[in-house]
Amino acid sequence: MTARAFFSGLWRGLDGLRKVLHLIVLLVIFALVVALTRVGVPRIPAAAALLVAPEGTLVEQLSGDPLDRAVARARGDGHTETLLWDLTDSIRTAAGDKRIKAVALDLDKFGGATLPTMEELAGALREFRASGKKVIAYGTALTQEPYYLAAQADEVDLDPMGFVLIDGYDRYRRFLKDALDKLGVDINVFRVGAYKSAVEEFTRTSMSPEDREESRSYLTALWTTYQADVSSARKLGAGALSGYVDSFAKTVPAAAGDAAKVALQAKLVTAVKTRPDVEQRLIELVGEDDATGSFRAVTVPEYLRYVRVQKRLHADGKPRIGVVVAEGEILDGEQPPGTVGGDSVAHLIRQARLDKGVKAVVLRVDSPGGSVLASEEIYRELTALRAAGKPLVVSMSGYAASGGYYISAPADEIWASPATITGSIGIFAIIPTVDKTLGKVGVSVDGVGTTPLSGQLRIDRPLGEAARTLLQAGVSRGYEEFLSRVADGRKKTRDQVNEIAQGRVWAGADAQRLGLVDHLGSFDDAVTAAARRAKLVSYATEILEPELTWAEQLALQLKSRAAVAMVHLSAGDRSLAQIAQVAQRLDPLTREVARLSRFSVPNRLYAYCFCEVR
Repeated sequence: MTARAFFSGLWRGLDGLRKVLHLIVLLVIFALVVALTRVGVPRIPAAAALLVAPEGTLVEQLSGDPLDRAVARARGDGHTETLLWDLTDSIRTAAGDKRIKAVALDLDKFGGATLPTMEELAGALREFRASGKKVIAYGTALTQEPYYLAAQADEVDLDPMGFVLIDGYDRYRRFLKDALDKLGVDINVFRVGAYKSAVEEFTRTSMSPEDREESRSYLTALWTTYQADVSSARKLGAGALSGYVDSFAKTVPAAAGDAAKVALQAKLVTAVKTRPDVEQRLIELVGEDDATGSFRAVTVPEYLRYVRVQKRLHADGKPRIGVVVAEGEILDGEQPPGTVGGDSVAHLIRQARLDKGVKAVVLRVDSPGGSVLASEEIYRELTALRAAGKPLVVSMSGYAASGGYYISAPADEIWASPATITGSIGIFAIIPTVDKTLGKVGVSVDGVGTTPLSGQLRIDRPLGEAARTLLQAGVSRGYEEFLSRVADGRKKTRDQVNEIAQGRVWAGADAQRLGLVDHLGSFDDAVTAAARRAKLVSYATEILEPELTWAEQLALQLKSRAAVAMVHLSAGDRSLAQIAQVAQRLDPLTREVARLSRFSVPNRLYAYCFCEVR
């Protein structure tokens, strides 16, 4: 054999080996892709309970990047969230599923939600009970929000070491004026509206009389709604719940600290039971799981795969009602879920307008407002949607105030909960200046400009009179535009709107009385109204979200799993957990600083309501 023949054979052998290895790699990648993207229908026992165990905050749109959420969840830190629609879809599907005999409602990790959001979940639980099946709720620390959901159950079981603690609603704010004065920071405020209290944390040391008046009004409305809902669910007499709260500091010491006993005596819970006792009760209803020794259960994440298959089959070929969720602050440009981006939300509305299969749109609003420019961008797309002949119905959740009301104004119908916080029709701008701060450390600023406006908007110089005049004119014009948008949408005159505007915040029931809201009801009521306006008898509802390509979905799954694996590998590194804890403690302050920095952008107006309640 010649050397040439030898090397030629060797090359052919290596080339063949390369092809075999390449094929093996491709097969491995294909198997991995199939494993990651396979969406199988879970095996559901012939008799089981649907385990509903919300973790963290109950939201209507998961916030942030999916990869960040996966990492935070794996590390056990960050702000955990549970998506409302996952729970309501699962519970409603389970009501008609013969295999699901009960709902086990575990509230030990539930962190809370706005009252209108919880009303949506409560409605699904009532529908499940109406099918003749049991809802068994259990928990240890049943504070105000967890107890609201527990109250919807057939049986409410409280741990012997637990309690039911309800403290009503409050609104307390941090006021920064003294601190800013000590630092030498001047906050230049331009606003329209006697009740526009959003700027007061920078300009006052306490709550203004106007803010106190409106806050007391809507907080009372929320507390009234909460009491009515719970009393109806638990069949309590008038005043029973408020009596329990008012006497709690006396009844618990009188019972030797046994808060569970006090809750049982007040008929807020059905029984005082340990978790094993509750499991035994569920075993009686659905049977025992041989593998775990507990009751047979299917979790919501598992059951969702079945739910989504059912929804796709139900929706096949039907006209659709598109749902656009606007949750969080309204900010300019493209924004991640959990915030309302002017560009990103406008794009979704435009897609709905151009999609021939979407016959109507429901805008679900849960926002305290934000950028006027971003609100206007969304408003214009909504008016274009209506001009295209597609009905627009707004469903208000916890908040639809300031910019949140701005984007609601063009709707054919507005639906709200009695506990929705809305209105706050007003505009403001904030420009901080730090010339005095710099002066405290010996820094001065001097120079020349070519026009009267030159240098007047510098943060290191006092705000000039010409700039003040221009900014107030812009704010006043923005307010008039806001009044015009509302007047057009609500079929009122400018003066009629101005009378109930002025930055005043209203609860949903008051807003209906004033004509800012058409009807009080649920999200489903709003969807039904949209179907009626579109003359639809049979239809499917679809939440519209930015679409990911197949490759993007695959990449996201691969990255998420890799990130989770890395987190588990570094689980022994306590420094990561310590850093996360410090970041979490600083988060409220960080948000305030970030918000003030946004407000400080020149030529930006804001329609914002600092009306968060607890």
